Amino acid sequence: MPALSRALAVVLGFGLTANGSFMLADPAAWYGLVPGVPATGPLNPHFVRDIGAVYLVSGAALVWFGVDARARMAALAGAAFLGLHALVHAGEAVGHHALVPLPDLIAVFLPATLALWLALAPTPQRK
Repeated sequence: MPALSRALAVVLGFGLTANGSFMLADPAAWYGLVPGVPATGPLNPHFVRDIGAVYLVSGAALVWFGVDARARMAALAGAAFLGLHALVHAGEAVGHHALVPLPDLIAVFLPATLALWLALAPTPQRK
């Protein structure tokens, strides 16, 4: 895996693990700070922590992949969650998520796209 892709996987992974850790540690603060989230309905701390756990694992998988290209399947599993999460947001675009398209693009669709690209990109063969 090229050095730039490895670095991107590590940076993205650490960002995702930070978000997941924040969601696990203080769901109410996370809920109040992320633009558009309060418009989705009342706070459910258990649900925020559930999603935080998946973000933490997805991020860790990407960090691992950035350090060791043999962890592609772990990165693909993490990227699959991010991609499916983005599809949920896209499916709800006519509902409450329609109010916050830019935050969704930055916080949901961009990480999913990058993670899927990293996990699915072919690895150049060494000669």
